[in-house]
Amino acid sequence: MPARVEQTDPDGVDYGRVMQVTFVVTIAVGAPLVALLSVPFDLPTWGDRVGFAVRVGAVVWIVTALSVFWVERKRALADGEESED
Repeated sequence: MPARVEQTDPDGVDYGRVMQVTFVVTIAVGAPLVALLSVPFDLPTWGDRVGFAVRVGAVVWIVTALSVFWVERKRALADGEESED
């Protein structure tokens, strides 16, 4: 029988959730976005395609990660205010 999965109740921002949501959103939204952004560019070799995907994908990832962190931080602050009342 597999070991029981533990649960945590973090104070403040749940960084595990931030990483998981960032990963899922970046794959689900970022991959099609990179594909659409590559249409107007001439990318004749695989090296050009990879370079483009890495450069644009990095920007998509950092914007997604910062956005998810900001939303989670707002949520954590709101939860903290509710517990004080």
